[in-house]
Amino acid sequence: MPKPNIAVVYFPGNNCEEETLEAVKQAGMNGKIIRWNTKRNLKDFDGYVIPGGWAYEDRIRAGVIASKDPVMNLIKKEAKKGKPVLGICNGAQVLIETGMVPGLKDKVQFALAPNKNPFVAGYYNVWINIKNSNKKTAFTNSIEKNEVLNLPIAHGEGRFVTKDKELIKELIKNNQIIFQYSTKEGKIEDEFPINPNGSMENIAAISNKEGNIMAMMPHPERAIYKRQGQNEDKTEEKTNNLKIFESMKKYIIKNR
Repeated sequence: MPKPNIAVVYFPGNNCEEETLEAVKQAGMNGKIIRWNTKRNLKDFDGYVIPGGWAYEDRIRAGVIASKDPVMNLIKKEAKKGKPVLGICNGAQVLIETGMVPGLKDKVQFALAPNKNPFVAGYYNVWINIKNSNKKTAFTNSIEKNEVLNLPIAHGEGRFVTKDKELIKELIKNNQIIFQYSTKEGKIEDEFPINPNGSMENIAAISNKEGNIMAMMPHPERAIYKRQGQNEDKTEEKTNNLKIFESMKKYIIKNR
């Protein structure tokens, strides 16, 4: 059986595309960095990752210009077939602006607002912890319930917010809040520095109801090896952040 093949979709201004491709390959999949204006048939890919950065310089607001790009219409169609789509940081902002996440209505339902913490109301880069919920999605089927991941954030507009209180209730009911900022022991505390940007409900990542599309602000691809972490272990041993990509592989193989 051929390995799943993942498109890392690159918009002008993105970064971490190489790290993302490395994570895809280390998870046992094939992958290729694909430019937003490619003539290649993206339908041939089994899944998609939109990496971080500043697509189109984040003009107007983060992710909105890339969200209107024709390539996103194609990715939407493929996602409706059940293919996994992961947006990391700027990629998450793009998915929010397309309405693919939370995806309960065919419109934008959430916003990613400027960070709100005692230090800055803008770009903030720090190591954080996030706890997994108990929902098995295309990105968490290899992760244990309440498992904690340690990884960095690096964004200026990463605060999940909405004025729709009923939407939050629906997300909780559907278990669409996939990762929440937590202590290293997994305790959810809605205060700085545990919640580094002021996100509602400590949200670090949310998915669509079906679980095949996820928008996450932290960067798992920047911390798949222990040598990339904060501790003194500088080995090539993998961290549990790689499980997000391994889950994609498992999901694709299962649903072929």
